[in-house]
Amino acid sequence: MFEIEALDHVALAVSDVEKSAHWYCDVLGFKPEHEGMWGGIPVFVAKGDAAIALFPIGDARSTSSSAGGARVLHFAMRANRKNFLAAQEELKRRGIEFDFEDHGVAHSIYFRDPDGHKIEITTYEL
Repeated sequence: MFEIEALDHVALAVSDVEKSAHWYCDVLGFKPEHEGMWGGIPVFVAKGDAAIALFPIGDARSTSSSAGGARVLHFAMRANRKNFLAAQEELKRRGIEFDFEDHGVAHSIYFRDPDGHKIEITTYEL
């Protein structure tokens, strides 16, 4: 058996790569990474160990070949309690609606990026 160190990145198909990259950097504090590689597509943004690869909708690499309509339901990022609360305040300040859920072992907020991808920020510090 082999071991996985961590989830490396999530790849998203988006309507406007530059707009989405700006949104993830502006709203969530991500930074551009690997700029100019691969002819500029995908565009990578990252913060700490969390990274997102942004592909334009219609790019052959962003077309799902999953059978039966399989899809990603959401992706989650973890924060400590202080930053979990700060994220809620920042989203409110920006007018970005979110839903709170108490999962018993964790608290989460859910919101959407400009293309409707569902994002979760969760904390296990109750």
